[in-house]
Amino acid sequence: MGRPIHFEIHVDDMERAKKFYGEVFNWKFEDWSDYAGMPYFGAVTGDESELGINGALIKRTVPLPEKIQAVNGYACTMGVEDYNVAEEKILQNGGTVALPKHALPGMAWQGYYNDTEGNIFGIHQPDKDAK
Repeated sequence: MGRPIHFEIHVDDMERAKKFYGEVFNWKFEDWSDYAGMPYFGAVTGDESELGINGALIKRTVPLPEKIQAVNGYACTMGVEDYNVAEEKILQNGGTVALPKHALPGMAWQGYYNDTEGNIFGIHQPDKDAK
């Protein structure tokens, strides 16, 4: 099977992106630029004993897609314990709403946001009572 094992988020401003993801999701970053031969920071997203994957922030080398355009790639979704707290952190740190919070009935709360670099990502709070 081809299971996802790593992700990359393309960014214009590495420090701004590190601050955003560090503040919102408490990610830690490791400088892998020498290894990659370009600005590249590994993103440690959680403890290895937890479900999930690690990834990286990579310097964007092509123009950002136009706003209100369909995603041309994958949208990463982060699991959160409290949707409303996560949304507040996103907005306080410069993110904006792309698709508001909505119920996945009987499963979870889901929504999509733009980060400070113009990328779309999702947040997901499991809740069997969501409707």
